[in-house]
Amino acid sequence: MSRLRWTELPQVRCPLAPISTPPLTCDPLDQHHSRIDSRMDYRMNSFATLPLPDFRKAVRSWIAEHAPQGLAEVHDWNRPVIGAMDTEPFDRAERHPLYREWERRLLAAGLVCPQWPVEYGGSGWTPDRAAAFVEECHRAGVPRVTRHMGEDLVAPALLAHGTEEQKAYFLPRIRTGEHRYCQGFSEPDSGSDLASLRTRGRVDGDRVVVSGQKTWTSLAELATHMFTLCRTEPGSSRHRGISYVLIELDDPGVQIRPIPQITGRSEFCEVFLDEVPAPLFNVVGGLGDGWRVAMTTLGAERGGKASTQRLGFEREVTDLLRLLTDQGRMRDPLVRRQLALALGQVEVMRMQGDRVLAGVMSGRLDRGLDPSTGKLMWSEFQRELGDLLARVLGPEFVVRPDGAGFPLDEWQDLFLASRADTIYAGTSQIQRNLIAERVLGLPRGEH
Repeated sequence: MSRLRWTELPQVRCPLAPISTPPLTCDPLDQHHSRIDSRMDYRMNSFATLPLPDFRKAVRSWIAEHAPQGLAEVHDWNRPVIGAMDTEPFDRAERHPLYREWERRLLAAGLVCPQWPVEYGGSGWTPDRAAAFVEECHRAGVPRVTRHMGEDLVAPALLAHGTEEQKAYFLPRIRTGEHRYCQGFSEPDSGSDLASLRTRGRVDGDRVVVSGQKTWTSLAELATHMFTLCRTEPGSSRHRGISYVLIELDDPGVQIRPIPQITGRSEFCEVFLDEVPAPLFNVVGGLGDGWRVAMTTLGAERGGKASTQRLGFEREVTDLLRLLTDQGRMRDPLVRRQLALALGQVEVMRMQGDRVLAGVMSGRLDRGLDPSTGKLMWSEFQRELGDLLARVLGPEFVVRPDGAGFPLDEWQDLFLASRADTIYAGTSQIQRNLIAERVLGLPRGEH
């Protein structure tokens, strides 16, 4: 199937890259857009030592000075895009010249992946600074340029378990957007029970050859790479003998098939791997030790962005409140009560996010409790908000807009997409089991 690809660009060989890995693309952005003005100082490293209130003011001023004029009007950048919701309007906006110029300026300033160490292109910000930057972008109505799974899931694994050579090679490519990742964990018979995976990795000299099937792979058709788990030790079982491998998706042995969803879109895919080679350099954490690396990724997936994720939910409830007010439905005390409960849940998520952030800052994060409770909170809130929509909007809620294909309004899209939220990234049942076993100390099979 066809794939979205970056424009071909001049390339140079990275001296740290092994011979079996591709060369570094110097400029991963579209060269038809204007270059950064070298006379402007975009750097933000000096802000990191300021007290947090002063840091916020400095960031706010920097955004006001450096965000391209008109960027905030290109798209509603604060519109939530969560889980299986429609991403096409956001994807279109990311191709706008003003967005690309903003991306260039953030890259020059170390504000794409700003929480990364300076030596890998970040600003070395502590989590509270990184969260403040997200909030100030939200306040200004401009995007915080992210690298999605590469930044949120692969990078924590590389920083914790990768060699210095792996960090020097992979992290810059994630930061520039040259490498775009999807996740290859779930399989047709190994979803919540990830340790039962059947994908094989055969070690052949200086490479590992991967064969198997992955499913529920979000946006695989737009990715260049997949981080995947495979069993590299024949005869091993459960958590032993699993390796964490970064593979390229342009190999002829990779077949990607979109999975139709109830929203009418196909953001999830199934991926078939037939003798797909990857250099041993692409094995993170060493052969057979991938489960430990995967736990770092899963902890980031379930607990990541805990202190700022509530911004999207807050926006959803505020928009719903405005809609119901315009329709005169807020005169109903039952509707007001349900909206008040939803706002209360958002406030609880904010406090939980602040608690997680404080735990990260102090080094006392409960890695059993916090990621699982965070995932439970936001996924079940999103699903309950969808149910609330159906109750308060009445029969007209089920009538789709006119138009070809399968058009949905934003509230119908939220309702349908939210059905998946309590399933992906670890089902609610699995999260409750984790809390029961790892936090409450209950025996397996008795809760």
